[in-house]
Amino acid sequence: MLIAPARVPATRRLAATLYGYAFLIDFVLLYPFYVLLFADTGLSVGQISSLFVLWSATGIVLEVPSGAWADAVSRRLLLVLAPLLAAAGFALWVLVPSYPAFAAGFLLWGAGGALRSGALEALVFTELDRLGAADRYARLIGRTRTAEVLGAAGSGAVAGPVFAAGGYPAVGVASILTCLLAAAVATRFPEHRSHRSSMPDAGVPGPTVPGDQSADGDDAPGWLASLRGGLAEARADRRVRGALLLVAVVTAIWGGLDEYTGLLARDTGVAEATVPLLLLLMWAGMTAGGLLAPMGERLTNRGYAGLLVLAASTLAAGALIRRPEGFLLLAVAFAAFQVATVLADVRLQAGITGTARATVTSVAGMATDLTIVAFYGGYGLVAGAAGNAVAFAVAALPYLAVALWQAAGRAAPR
Repeated sequence: MLIAPARVPATRRLAATLYGYAFLIDFVLLYPFYVLLFADTGLSVGQISSLFVLWSATGIVLEVPSGAWADAVSRRLLLVLAPLLAAAGFALWVLVPSYPAFAAGFLLWGAGGALRSGALEALVFTELDRLGAADRYARLIGRTRTAEVLGAAGSGAVAGPVFAAGGYPAVGVASILTCLLAAAVATRFPEHRSHRSSMPDAGVPGPTVPGDQSADGDDAPGWLASLRGGLAEARADRRVRGALLLVAVVTAIWGGLDEYTGLLARDTGVAEATVPLLLLLMWAGMTAGGLLAPMGERLTNRGYAGLLVLAASTLAAGALIRRPEGFLLLAVAFAAFQVATVLADVRLQAGITGTARATVTSVAGMATDLTIVAFYGGYGLVAGAAGNAVAFAVAALPYLAVALWQAAGRAAPR
C-alpha cells in the first residue's frame, strides 16, 4: 500500500479530473433546445418520440458489450471516445438538420453514453483501491453527481444568451466544443490495471501493469472473456446480484421522474417563467444529496430503508400538495434519492471481486435503462388517467417495497 503523502496528490488528481469531466459531459447547451430544433425542422411528435426510443434502445443494446470492452482494453480510452461520439452527433444535427441526421446523432450520443457508463465507475474505484483509498469512493461519486447537476444547470443558464446571439448553430458549436474539451480532460485520468484475473476464460494470470498505462497489453483478458466473467459474477454472486437490483430500482424511478418535473411545476398554476425557479429547487436538492452522500456510508440496512421511506413520503406529499410550496418537499426527496443512489453504487462496487468490474457495472446500467423504459410507459398510463401529481405519488410506492426488503436484510449498504 502506498503511504499517505504519496496517496493524497494521486487522489486529488483523480478527483479533479473526475469533477471536470462530469461537469463538461452535462454542460451541453443543446439540452434546452434540441426538442425545439426537431420541431422547427418539421418533425411530428410521433417522430420525436421515435428518436427518444432509438436513443434509449442504443444504450440498452450497447451497455454491457461496451463494459466488457472497457475491461478488455482501456477504460480511459473509452472515456475519451465517449464525448467525441456525442460531438459527431451534435455536428450532424446542426449541419444537416433532418430526421435521418437526428437519428444518426442519437445513435452516436447513445453509443457514447454506453461507452462511458460502467467504465467511469470501474476506473475510479480501481484507482482508489490501488491507492488504499477505496473508502473515499462515496465522497468522489457523490461530488461527481453534484458536478453533473451543476453542469446541466449551467448549460441552462448560458444556453439562452448564446441562442439569442446565434440560434441553433451557435448552441450546437458550443456543445461540440464542450465535448472536445471533455475528451481532452479524460486523457488526464490515471489508469493502473492489474490483470490477475479470476474469470473462467482469462487464462494464466498476468503481471501487474507498471506505471500509468492502459490495460491493453498482451496479458489483458479478451473482450469475450471479460463479458463472460462479468456476467458470471453478476449471476452467481448473491451480494452482487442484490446490489444490481438495488441500483436499477433506486436510480431508475426518480431519474425518470426528473423528466416530468416541469409538467408537475406547471400544474401548480405558476406562470411559465416561474417553472425554471421551481426546478432550481430540485437541482439544489440533488446537489445537496451528492455532497451529503459520504455521511450515509455508516447507515445500516434499516437506516438505508429509513432513508428510502423519507424520500418516498416527501415525494408523494410534495406532489399531492399541488402547490409551489410542495417543491420544497420534492427537493428534500430528490436529495435523499441522490444519497440513496450513491450508496447503492458503493454497495455494488464493494461487492465486485473479479476483474470485469466495468462489465458488472454496465449490467447495472442496462437494468436501470430497462427499468426507466418500463417506468415511462407506466407513468404515461397513470398520468393520463389521474394527472401528474398522482403519478408522482404512485411512483413512490416501489421505494416503500425496497425499504421493506432492505430492512429485512442483514448486511449494511457499505
